[in-house]
Amino acid sequence: MVTAKKEDIDKIRGLGLGADDYIVKPFSPAELAARVKSHIQIHKLLLERQETKEETGITYGKLTVYPKSRRVLISGEEVILVNKEFELLLFLADNPNIVFSKDTLFDRIWGMDAMGDTATVTVHINRLRDKLEKVDKDCQFIDTVWDAGYRFTVR
Repeated sequence: MVTAKKEDIDKIRGLGLGADDYIVKPFSPAELAARVKSHIQIHKLLLERQETKEETGITYGKLTVYPKSRRVLISGEEVILVNKEFELLLFLADNPNIVFSKDTLFDRIWGMDAMGDTATVTVHINRLRDKLEKVDKDCQFIDTVWDAGYRFTVR
């Protein structure tokens, strides 16, 4: 904040409203440049820290699901999934070896108020399987449990 107000209460208000810094007029251009340079360095350091934080994924064999960045890798190769395919995979991978009915999956992924029916689940599961197996034919984690639903099986 650059201002002519120099009382302590004005400085406190300015910083309290979200200003990163507060400089009172008249000021030295060299001081302003030094303050800006300092803030840019702090910003760069924060960005570097954020970029170097490695996200922990859910890994089963060659498959890794990264929930925060919404990425799926098989043997290091990224698999591009649409939103609901990703949500299905993440939900099943988070709950391995548990059988979920189509109704349960529809409610959990699409929500109670969603329009459609459970056939949507079948279509998305088939597309998800195709995309995973296209990258690696051995990447078969989603099993159909006849008359019950689907299960993410850890092999």
